[in-house]
Amino acid sequence: MPTTRNPLIRNWTPDAIPDLSGKRYLITGGNSGIGLEAAKLLARANADVVLACRNTAKGRAALDKIADTGFGASDLLTLDLADMASIRAAAAEAKERFGTFTALINNAGVMQTPKVKTKDGFEMQLGTNHLGHVLWTALMIGRVDPWEGRVVTVASIVHKFGRIDFDNLMLERGYDATRSYARSKLANLLFALELHRRLEAAGSKVKSVACHPGYANTALQFKGPTGLFKLMYTFSNALIAQPARLGAWPTVLAACDERAVPGGYYGPTGPFDARGPVGDAIIEKRAQDEAVAERLWEVSEELVGETLSV
Repeated sequence: MPTTRNPLIRNWTPDAIPDLSGKRYLITGGNSGIGLEAAKLLARANADVVLACRNTAKGRAALDKIADTGFGASDLLTLDLADMASIRAAAAEAKERFGTFTALINNAGVMQTPKVKTKDGFEMQLGTNHLGHVLWTALMIGRVDPWEGRVVTVASIVHKFGRIDFDNLMLERGYDATRSYARSKLANLLFALELHRRLEAAGSKVKSVACHPGYANTALQFKGPTGLFKLMYTFSNALIAQPARLGAWPTVLAACDERAVPGGYYGPTGPFDARGPVGDAIIEKRAQDEAVAERLWEVSEELVGETLSV
């Protein structure tokens, strides 16, 4: 059965955002959707915001949308999470250009793509959503503020339907786009909780916090899905989904609210967790399987060729 802690946060709104002057946030996929809306809220609270985006032109357009919304600086970093060489180059550039980060917000992702591979031969959804962020975090965690820093992982309510099969991790056999997406989001949450356990064991003050946007109306539902799925989202986004700006609230909560606890998971708490008041969210039991999380961590490190040291 799904489990959750006793609620610590209920009915969260952006009114709870403190002044973020002097704090710096790096958001993957910050040029659109949830990432852009989160960037707007952080910038409005005077934070410095770095958008890490694959498409430079779209990134510049996104910068224009957050310019002059607060007193903080806004910058752009080119990053393609489906390309390990790009991830390594972006991390090197970030270390050269910026100081420490208050939070790494691991937000970018793809959804229900056809059976395609990343530049390094990984199944696209697991490779981008999970492995790309594992490598990114491994390279960047040393630049997270050691006293008040956070790593925020954006998961999904569909983690509840995911399964980790180490014998067919890349779904080479029996590929299914929806199954793959659910697997990648379960991997996100397993990673966030395992990172929390390792940070805690190391005595680190850095928090690992996870969140989900519920069902938010973004371009994500139209970039990957094809055929009937794309048609279905045309109607369901219009009838059921909440606006992207509301879907971004859990991300901002996880990134800057002092009440967000290490190992916490936040999102909409209404029917099916799709929308509604934002607060402590339900974590499916399989996402709390420490043995699976530890093995996934080790396999992921081996695949990306980098040890994530905390």
